[in-house]
Amino acid sequence: MRLNALIMARKELFKSLIALSQAELPFERIERETVLPAQPELIITVPGVRRAGKSSLLMLTVNELLASGVKRDQILWVNFDDERLGGMPTEELDEVLQAYREMYPEIDLKDVYMFFDEIQNIVGWDLFVLRVFKSYCQHVYVTGSNAKLLSSEISTALRGWTLDYEMLPLSFREFCRFKAIDAHSYLESDKAKRYAAMEEYIYGGAFPKVVLASDKLMKLRLLQGYFNTMLFRDLAERHKIKNIEALRYFLKRVMLNITKTTSINAIVNDMRSSGVSVTKDDLYNWADWAVESYMFVRYPKYSPSLVKENQSLRKYYVIDAGMRQAVLMPQSEDKGKLLENIVALELFRRRGADRKMYYWQDGRECDFVVQREDHVEELIQATWDMADEETRKREIDGIKEAARGTKCQNLTIVTRERRETIEEEGYRIEVIGIEEWLTRDFK
Repeated sequence: MRLNALIMARKELFKSLIALSQAELPFERIERETVLPAQPELIITVPGVRRAGKSSLLMLTVNELLASGVKRDQILWVNFDDERLGGMPTEELDEVLQAYREMYPEIDLKDVYMFFDEIQNIVGWDLFVLRVFKSYCQHVYVTGSNAKLLSSEISTALRGWTLDYEMLPLSFREFCRFKAIDAHSYLESDKAKRYAAMEEYIYGGAFPKVVLASDKLMKLRLLQGYFNTMLFRDLAERHKIKNIEALRYFLKRVMLNITKTTSINAIVNDMRSSGVSVTKDDLYNWADWAVESYMFVRYPKYSPSLVKENQSLRKYYVIDAGMRQAVLMPQSEDKGKLLENIVALELFRRRGADRKMYYWQDGRECDFVVQREDHVEELIQATWDMADEETRKREIDGIKEAARGTKCQNLTIVTRERRETIEEEGYRIEVIGIEEWLTRDFK
């Protein structure tokens, strides 16, 4: 009797959660560039870095459905990040469906759009989602926290019945939208606004809540809080890492070293010389886990040989430049590093399923090699400016060497604001400002 009473109470709770979410519709959210399909053929999952707006993307999808004629009553939204659902057994997940059926007996489940936010908090959630998708409803959307389950593990748990839509911090075009700035206007007043926005984007970062915060101190607290949550929940708690301070130091070292190749062996030796007890395997694992949880993106060295590529040192870029600034509080501006970091993230955002990103290093360096399918599509250098002749020569020589090695003719140097075309030794190099590069179409 007591068990039946608990199940009944759970069903009533689900009814309340469904009704509360429907009462909020349409959700108040700012549009993002990523758009989820309204008629998916697979389970839609939304992985990505925490606080990037995964739940908000589902909310925007609900708004699009309502605008297309879907009725409010057809939206089944449950956020499982609710303390009242803590410890719920797997078998009670069916009460979500039973609660909805009792609320709307006239609506067939095949016509319902189901949004399960943070469902990975419930043990055995994957079997429930698969059963719903295969037996009742083809409109299923799922998000989850990296502290519980990574995107690769979601695909495995759902037996490959998924289509991922990755969420990252705001692109510059999205940043402008959040700031109510026209990203494409030629008016001088709008150009001035975009220039100021770019300064903020370079130094302040692009997490949605941080961008909308008006107080500088609040922005710093939010960013430091995000870092600590990733450190403790996505890494230490998830992977049972005991040496928190060593982990914190390692992550900061990688942040400090963005744009350069990172030697794990060198960091191990430095930490040991300081009396910190770590192994090489520890740090390799920490690096892999930090990338898996989206704290960093990682680029290998370009090589036609897969063996050499795998043996190469990696370059790491932090997922948000503002978070790096808030955590390290660097005494120098690091403006060149931050600009290159932004280019790295934008390439990562745009990469799709048919592109891979590398760096070039063979005597000289080129920051980014963009490979599409079986050929190198573009070579990119990123530098703050080219006013200094030594810098100018280094950037041009590096990209020309990479062009000779890859047979690529599409050469770009991204700077803070310079615009010119350079022709040397049969190569044509486009120099473009970061603002223009970030707002142009990328096919």
